[in-house]
Amino acid sequence: MDPRSPLVISTHDLGRRPGALRELASTVPAPADMGTEVIGAPAGSDMDLDLRLEAVSDGVLVTGTVGVVLRGECSRCLRELDDELSVAVSELYYYQGKRAELAAEGDEEAEDVPELAGELLDLEPTLRDAVVLALPFRPLCRPDCPGLCPECGIRLDDAEPGHHHEQLDPRWSALGSLFPDTEKQAEQ
Repeated sequence: MDPRSPLVISTHDLGRRPGALRELASTVPAPADMGTEVIGAPAGSDMDLDLRLEAVSDGVLVTGTVGVVLRGECSRCLRELDDELSVAVSELYYYQGKRAELAAEGDEEAEDVPELAGELLDLEPTLRDAVVLALPFRPLCRPDCPGLCPECGIRLDDAEPGHHHEQLDPRWSALGSLFPDTEKQAEQ
């Protein structure tokens, strides 16, 4: 954990006094890989944090919201899209040694419990989990996006009205040879 990182927060002023409270409102750069292959927060873009750090008996409770700018592409028409997302965050960071205590009590999820490193807590994993889980699985430029033409790949928004392709089933192509004159007359 790098104490110079903007997502590493000191809890020194809270001490271990339950009820001690500190508000944190800041804008920090988004870390890399905060998203999926289709949509996410670009690395270095602004993340608006509006958090409340509260000392409780077992650790420090972090609650609040994080706002991010999203960039991606529509899963139907592949058009670039920009959006904003605000996500609620709630995580309890246990005091050092609490993880071992929980493991000794038989808690199978003790490995996943976030823990303070001395007086420092790292917000990055918590923020990444909150943002990535809130991202749309299939982002759309608009709810009624028609997508791409399955035959030629043109965006159906950009195509002329009634855009379609004549497709004959290849299983019927042998019938065309039975009536060669009919095809020539139809072309004229």
